Amino acid sequence: MHRAWFVAAVTFVTIIGAAAFRAVPGLFIDPLNEEFGWSRGTIGAAVSVNLALYGLTAPFAAALMDRYGIRRVVAVALTVIALGSGLTVWMTAAWQLMLCWGLLVGLGSGSMALAFAATVTNRWFTARRGLVTGILTAASASGQLIFLPVVSWIVATYDWRPAAVTVALAALAVVPFVWLLLRDHPADVGQKPYGAQEFVPKPEPVPGAARRTLKILFSAVRTGPFWLLAGSFAICGASTNGLIQTHFVPASHDHGMPITAAASLLAVIGIFDVVGTVASGWFTDRFEPRRLLAVYYALRGISLLFLPMLLAPGVHPPMIFFIVFYGLDWVATVPPTLALCREHYGDDSAIVFGWVLASHQVGAALVAFLGGVARDVFGSYDVVWYASGALCAAAALMALVIRRRPRTPGLAVG
Repeated sequence: MHRAWFVAAVTFVTIIGAAAFRAVPGLFIDPLNEEFGWSRGTIGAAVSVNLALYGLTAPFAAALMDRYGIRRVVAVALTVIALGSGLTVWMTAAWQLMLCWGLLVGLGSGSMALAFAATVTNRWFTARRGLVTGILTAASASGQLIFLPVVSWIVATYDWRPAAVTVALAALAVVPFVWLLLRDHPADVGQKPYGAQEFVPKPEPVPGAARRTLKILFSAVRTGPFWLLAGSFAICGASTNGLIQTHFVPASHDHGMPITAAASLLAVIGIFDVVGTVASGWFTDRFEPRRLLAVYYALRGISLLFLPMLLAPGVHPPMIFFIVFYGLDWVATVPPTLALCREHYGDDSAIVFGWVLASHQVGAALVAFLGGVARDVFGSYDVVWYASGALCAAAALMALVIRRRPRTPGLAVG
């Protein structure tokens, strides 16, 4: 078996460990509200800072990986995630929540974002890139699948503090695997990238990571596809991480559903997210990415319009159908979006995708905050579900507008 598959496996496990925190915010909203009296808007603001930094850090992390290597950046990022999650057990004020959840975990998880998966895929694979992208993207959902039931049980049985410590330990446990098994480039082990016809020498470290990242951004913003990809991906983040992942559990609890039951439904989303994302990677290798995106966003928007009618004290078949359907579509948008970045931006696609991911997280951050505010103001989440459904329809139209262009060798970055 080619070494690239072992690197992909280590990357998969690493993203699972970093994804532990992604299972936490929705489960902690009610306990923090009850213990400290913080409003859902305040807690949502901390989550929004985390989501925004998660996205804004990603393009710089991709450039740092080019400069210092994947292993160093990822090991430091996991340590920062563990530090931020662990320190929450001593917090007593809302600004400390912003510092731990928002700043530290946001910076650490941003360095472990999908730009990490894009960098590994671009370096180690020439063939099967769509499939590998789908598999690595699904790792985040797998982490959710693993940790949501565990963390929700800990919160319900003990407290939110042991759950925060569990997340910190999960991130630390992955660091040895990264340091011992992950390699930066196929040339480090004397191999060609998977599917390549010729040996590819390891490029020299690229100095000026921040400057290069910003130059690539300035070049990308002068192109139409960047804005269409960034805009549609912002809506993707708003309707997944910002909406369902942050507010589904408290919204279900508002209708009388136990927190553990709601968390289990989110875990089921994680199961079908793995299936949907891997399948989307397979489809992306064979079908037009723009059309795939349009279909994904349109179906997601329709499903959100029905959600207010499905929330109830118990779990019933229509809700299970929604969960399965939404899971299949959760991040199925990633492989075709990354494929379009490669098509238009070539060798700089990992960093461009990092900026597109930043828009994803900014959209998620806005809805994480505004969703909490809407709940405080209106007493329910209904208006948020309907607004997000309309936004998904707009994203489907944006995907169709992107024009097909021949792949270029890369953006000029000076």
